[in-house]
Amino acid sequence: MPEPIESYKLGKIQVTVTPTERPNKLLIECFDGEFKSSFTASEYEFKNYRRLMNQRITLAYSEGREES
Repeated sequence: MPEPIESYKLGKIQVTVTPTERPNKLLIECFDGEFKSSFTASEYEFKNYRRLMNQRITLAYSEGREES
């Protein structure tokens, strides 16, 4: 498995960014200690829309907690 190229926290959410076998695609994994989610994004999306992506991750996890 490839080594993460970046790892950071969004509040309680641990975000790990790992390259994939597909060119210019990254695997974004999110884990808050209870729920785990992952999705792929292009390198361009990650670099240029990171703030929006982080807002969506935070919102998705807050909505998931409300539904539980």
